[in-house]
Parts: sequence; C-alpha cells; structure tokens
Amino acid sequence: MVNRKKEHKWSLTPGTFVLVLAVVFCFGYSAGTKNDQIASFVAPSFGLKVASGNLDLSDVQATYRTLKASYDGTLSNRSLIEGASRGLVAAAGDDYTIYMSQKEAEEFNKDLTGDIGGGIGAEIGNRNDKVTVIRTLEGTPARKSGLLPGDAILAVDGKSTSGWSVSDAVSKIRGDIDTPVKLTIQRGIEVKNYSIERARITAPSVESKIEKGIGILTLTRFDETTSDAARLAAQNFRKNNVKGVVLDLRGNGGGLLSSAQEVASIWLHDQVVVSEKTNGVTTDELRSSNNPVLDGIPTVVLVNGSSASASEIVAGALQDHKIATLVGEKTFGKGSVQKLVDLPGGAVLKVTIARWYTPNGKNINKEGISPDKKVTLDASDVVAGRDPQLDAAMSYFKM
Repeated sequence: MVNRKKEHKWSLTPGTFVLVLAVVFCFGYSAGTKNDQIASFVAPSFGLKVASGNLDLSDVQATYRTLKASYDGTLSNRSLIEGASRGLVAAAGDDYTIYMSQKEAEEFNKDLTGDIGGGIGAEIGNRNDKVTVIRTLEGTPARKSGLLPGDAILAVDGKSTSGWSVSDAVSKIRGDIDTPVKLTIQRGIEVKNYSIERARITAPSVESKIEKGIGILTLTRFDETTSDAARLAAQNFRKNNVKGVVLDLRGNGGGLLSSAQEVASIWLHDQVVVSEKTNGVTTDELRSSNNPVLDGIPTVVLVNGSSASASEIVAGALQDHKIATLVGEKTFGKGSVQKLVDLPGGAVLKVTIARWYTPNGKNINKEGISPDKKVTLDASDVVAGRDPQLDAAMSYFKM
C-alpha cells in the first residue's frame, strides 16, 4: 500500500532538499559543519527525514574499475548505476522496498490509473515465488482465453520467468495492440500453452450493480478515483433502498492509503480505520470522515488470498467495528505502508516507512485476515461459471 497523503507524509525530493539546504546554507559554512549533518538536524522542523553520513562505496568502485578493465564488451554507465541502486535497495531484505527505473515507475503509475495500454487484461502478482495470475478482467483477452486466477506463468514467449520480478513479467506481457503473446501456464500439475492477442485495456477501479435488492460493489484497486466512484455507487444503493450491500475485494491487491481511508468512511462514522507504527511507536492514526452513506445497511465483504494491503485495511476496519461480515478465504497478509520518493533520472524509490494495525491493534503481516465464514472458490467453479462465495454473501441477507 502506498501512502501519498501530503499532509501527513513527506518525501525528500531533490527540490525539498534544496529548500532545506537554502535555509541552513550560511549557518553551515560559518559553523564549519557539513551540509548533510545540518540538514539532518534542521529537517525535522520541516517534518522531513534526512539521513546523515555516507556509505563507503569504495568496494563498489573497485568492482566497477575491475569490470571496466576486464569486460569484453560495451558497458552502459546508466545501466550500471541503475543496477547498483537496485542492488542496494534489494539488500534491505524487504519485498516491498524496491527501486524502480524511470520506465518501471511509469508502468507503476499506469497500474494505479488503470490505463494499461496494450495488454491481455490479467493482474499479475508474485505468489509462492512464482509469477501468478491474480485475476482476469471481464471481457478481456485473458478472460476469453481461459486464464484463471492462481495460474502460474512459467514462460512468456518461450522465456522462463524463473527469477523474474512482477515488473519483468508485466513488461514482457504488455505490448502493441493486436500482437500476440505466448504464455506457458501451470495449473496444479497441468501445464498449458496459450497464445493471446493483446488489446487496449482500460480497467475501472469500481464496478457496481443491484441484484435482487442487493447492491454489489466491486473494487479492483484503490487509486485516486476509487473513493469518489465508490461513494457515488453507495449513494445510488441508498437511493434505491437496497436491503444489503456486498463489497467485493477479491483479487484487489491494494493501492493508496488515503483511498482506503475514504472508502471505509462510506460505512464508518469518525472511527479509527487504521493506525501506523514506526519502530514500535505509533506515528499516525487515520480516522473515517463523518458521512457514512451506508450506515446501518447490512454489509458482507468478500475476500480471498489476493486481497491485500489497502483491501485488508478496509476489510479489517469493517470487521473490527462489527460493521460487516467477512466471507471467503484468508487475505494475503501485507501489513506495511510504503512511500514513493523521487530519485535522480526519473527513478523512484518505493520504501516501507511503517507497519499498520487494525482498529483492534492487530498487524496482519504474513498472517492475513480470517473471514467470519470460510467459503472456497476453485478452478472448477470458475470454469463452470459458479461463484459460491458470492452466493454465500447473497444468502446472508435471506437469513
């Protein structure tokens, strides 16, 4: 989950750093103190975090010189710098703290907005160290071809995905519209090959409908448009006097923290949505607004193993406050908050800055949230067009 709330979190961009240095410039030279030390002293007054000191990279320089002197080929300084930065960040040992090149950052932003361009309409994630299909979108090539959630992608265009990141896989699967991409898929013990023609994919983050007097609200991610669209759908549910609401968060891998806070506010009235802790100390407590349009309307939340991050925040808040019943399978278990920080050359650092806790004080990292009623959905259900989880949610309102 990414926190982009400017009023609470600060990213030390180059422009901000210049501002801090400008404030302390004269003092720095008159006192004979290094600028980075001064910045680390003054920055907290501006709500900023600055690390002082330098990392001894002499070994890296020695490696570079040896490589340059010995390598039989052409070296790209830009690629070497990106590789060194990527390795440095990866050494932190946190799956969610990552270095993104300019291209990767651009793709990340596309994912958040849903403007994917040429693709197949499948959300890809990493499950059990394998590139895996998390969900497929209605009416897209992925859905029409028969790809299913849980399918492990073994190869793309004949190239093994072993050791690939999700970004690697996405970049290879996406491409020009009306061009094919070949996928080798493992489903259980079965291995299958698919040739899928790419199409323009624009994925909305919110879908809603009313069936048998029940409002069904499906959120595919939490982006900058999600909360407004979800609230409009909720107002329509209220206008049509629905007797219950199903909030479908299955396959929703998360998104923006602020969006999760605002979506929870559709049900909660000035209540704690989530709290954050850094090094065990509470640093923030996010509360809902005071305009819960669906207050008092029975609600069921659908979750599964691909419901992660911001999805878990909303599900956990509604469960802890006893506003909703959770149906489905245990959620993914991502209990950390990331911040985006701009780096030179258009690169971006996505870095873990805190752990988040549900209103009852639970951090669900690696454990996930257990549903109140466990209902599974397997590949045979998908192939047959069945949805026992949604059926169970709808039957809740008949009780």
